[in-house]
Amino acid sequence: MDATPSPVPAKPAIPAFPAFSAERALQLARATFDIEAQALLGLKGRQDGGFARTCRAMLECTGRVVVMGMGKSGHVGRKIAATLASTGTPALFVHPAEASHGDLGMVASGDVVLAISNSGESDELGAILPALKRLGVTLVAMTGRADSTLAQHADITISSAVDQEACPLNLAPTASTTAQMALGDALAVALLDARGFREEDFARSHPGGSLGRKLLMHVHDLMRSGDAVPRVGPGTAFTDMLREMTGKGLGFTAIAAPDGRVLGIFTDGDLRRLIERGADLRALCAADVMHPGPKLVSADALAVDAAEVMEQHRITSVLVVDADGLLTGALNSNDLMRAKVI
Repeated sequence: MDATPSPVPAKPAIPAFPAFSAERALQLARATFDIEAQALLGLKGRQDGGFARTCRAMLECTGRVVVMGMGKSGHVGRKIAATLASTGTPALFVHPAEASHGDLGMVASGDVVLAISNSGESDELGAILPALKRLGVTLVAMTGRADSTLAQHADITISSAVDQEACPLNLAPTASTTAQMALGDALAVALLDARGFREEDFARSHPGGSLGRKLLMHVHDLMRSGDAVPRVGPGTAFTDMLREMTGKGLGFTAIAAPDGRVLGIFTDGDLRRLIERGADLRALCAADVMHPGPKLVSADALAVDAAEVMEQHRITSVLVVDADGLLTGALNSNDLMRAKVI
């Protein structure tokens, strides 16, 4: 017996917003930008010795910076912890509510706890303040109220106060969270500067990004090596040299002495020019047609430096040599593109 087909659910009605005004929306957007910009400018005048003491505490921290916050402050806190960690300051985010149920074990003596709360009266943060004090951590309060419970329990306070929220009701965290985010960025910038944090350090914590590839990837990571390198001796017959070029598929071959010293290079472009001149190719050998003094790069060089050599000299391939200057590999622009170096 055929089953009765299920009724197709009706599509939900699209709500109407008769009061919507494009002009009003743009007006509110511009007002939001003005209010949040003023909030950020106001932070400059509110910072005092507490900011510098916070930086010193984080620099001298023997553990990690533990960032905490509830609600929107928690979302900001996650971003601050991630920014600190990626710029040389070991940090993590711990949710205050979860801390009361076991995650406080992630906090240890020697840590610096950055507690974020605009009001400074978050119940979840307040519940763990005694436990944090017993652990012997340095407690930093990022709050909009210097007279709040959080500020009174903190070892250091930094002000994130704003005059008003961008929300027309002055309720939704908007300007206040923007201020918190900016303060977190300011801490990260001050700390990375004090640590002497460099591009190479940033790349080590971002190995999957474009900067990581440019600053961490070396020529020896990408080059063709061993039998994959097209290579002939100076006395190799022209036809045998072409066979080597074709077999290795790189559009060139190196001409090297028996000890590995690079004598020259022969490319597809050189072949075209010989044909245009009408040269008797069968009577030639590699030494007769090679281009002496080819561009070389060290196997230990950064891949981005090899890319710069290719771009500067308008070539698509380079030969790679070891520390003794002996042929050890070959690299072309396709290798660099596959690795997303260029």
